[in-house]
Amino acid sequence: MHIHEYQAKELLHKYGIPVSKGAVALRSEDIENTVDSVKTHLWVIKAQIHAGGRGKAGGVKLTRTRDEAIKAAQEMFGKVLVTHQTGPQGQKVGRVYIESGSNVKKEYYISIAIDRSTSVPVFIVSSEGGMDIEEVAHNSPHKIIKIHIKNGEMFGFHARELGFKLGFRDELLKKFSKIALNLYRFFIELDCDQVEINPLVLTDSDDIIALDAKVGFDENALFRHPDLLDYRDKNEEDPLELLAKEHLLSYVKMEGNIGCMVNGAGLAMATMDIIKYYGASPANFLDVGGGATKERVSEAFKIILSDKNVKAILVNIFGGIMKCDIIAEGIISAVKDVGVKIPLVVRLAGTNFELGRKLLDQSGLKIISAEDLDDAAQKVVATIGK
Repeated sequence: MHIHEYQAKELLHKYGIPVSKGAVALRSEDIENTVDSVKTHLWVIKAQIHAGGRGKAGGVKLTRTRDEAIKAAQEMFGKVLVTHQTGPQGQKVGRVYIESGSNVKKEYYISIAIDRSTSVPVFIVSSEGGMDIEEVAHNSPHKIIKIHIKNGEMFGFHARELGFKLGFRDELLKKFSKIALNLYRFFIELDCDQVEINPLVLTDSDDIIALDAKVGFDENALFRHPDLLDYRDKNEEDPLELLAKEHLLSYVKMEGNIGCMVNGAGLAMATMDIIKYYGASPANFLDVGGGATKERVSEAFKIILSDKNVKAILVNIFGGIMKCDIIAEGIISAVKDVGVKIPLVVRLAGTNFELGRKLLDQSGLKIISAEDLDDAAQKVVATIGK
């Protein structure tokens, strides 16, 4: 689960990480009062969307008068920002953050994530922070420094090593070390999967401040943090993905035209891979789970069919927890209830798969049964003329 910058800064501040003072406008009519609440001589107006690249897309404006700040915020509110992370459709700005500006002497980059190859937290830092950090990583990878916290507990020497590598000394090293230690505590205690501060800045007054922040939480751990659910902005999430969660379905919308329904994440990945192998593209990742009911399968079909790009559906089910004949009966019933009009290819494997396939073939519905996954992929791709 991702949250907005102003929310991330609110949480970071509670963990002793210095942030700029600011306030958020949730409605366009609140903008003037919000600007007035930020006592400063330099206002920074920031669009609040769950995507990076806002600065280059016009989502961050620096203003020097109250009137300029109000005008910039009003122009930004409701604007559709298109960045490298939003996709071509962009994201509409429904919240604007007004923040006190800083006199920046130097920009740095710092983040924490889980290294999937070692399954331990890793600090990623650079002395070249700012909007062009992606270019730095691509063109000057030696400027990106990584330190793994291999024992799961961070100590002072870890923080000092990071600070030394960034060029901090003496009092600045102490300030940075405290920030790094608090940031790690924040990451662990709140079950984050990503924390990124870009830029972390050194000001003219030798303060170190988190000027921007991006935070993501592990959704599987949110049951330990029910208070964090208040930070969720459903307007920033795909409505089909939200609907899927309500029905205990794992769904991620993609850009292709073949809908996929499977029971198991690994099976879903294999299904998407083989669709790509035969020259087409999956429209989604959808896992109905090992104990899928008829009702859940029906909702899965409805969600897939809600995507107007879907031209055919491939159902790939392994009958382990549930037998294939029971699964087939559920598919038949769901297809009748939902009224699936586009080509539907079904591959069943596992317990009673022969009986399940027989039920599909004798259903009187336009369901194309497949011998195996390779056969299923070829058949579903053929139905859309690829």
